[in-house]
Order: sequence, then C-alpha cells, then structure tokens
Amino acid sequence: METVKVGMREFRENLAGYLESGTPLAITRHGETLGFYIPAQKRSRKAELAAMRAAAKELDQMIASLGATEDELMEDYKEIRRIAREKKRNAK
Repeated sequence: METVKVGMREFRENLAGYLESGTPLAITRHGETLGFYIPAQKRSRKAELAAMRAAAKELDQMIASLGATEDELMEDYKEIRRIAREKKRNAK
C-alpha cells in the first residue's frame, strides 16, 4: 500500500477520516516530512469476539478464585469510587 503525503493542517482537520481509512500517511509541514501514521492491522469481528469471550472467561475464573461474587465486587468498587470522589471534593 502506498503512503499518502498529507499536510499537517489537512491531517488535523480530517483526522477521523484518515484514521478510519487505514491508509499509511506521511505527515508534512511546508513539504518536509514530520512523521508517519501507520495504521494497526484490523482484526476481524470474529477475532474480536473470541478475544472478548476469552477475557470474560478469565475474569470469571479470577473472581471465582477470590471467593467473591460479582455483586460483592461491584459494591466494593462503588465504595472505592465514593471515597475517591469525597477526597477530590474535600481537596478543593
């Protein structure tokens, strides 16, 4: 795949489109190349789902090994967040 030269201003203005396109870019300023954008390989939707399922299974095993339920972990998380918010409010 050929690298496309793009000026800095154009790159900023059209960033989302360039990122979605998957085309390698050479970003330039006044004709001089500043850097390159090389997109990561896209994974298939099936590969993404398989990775998410594997991660969920691993997380379930970790939770089970702790002897805790998801509800208990969520309550602990909410309490930690509540305390952090209080500290942040009191610091102001």
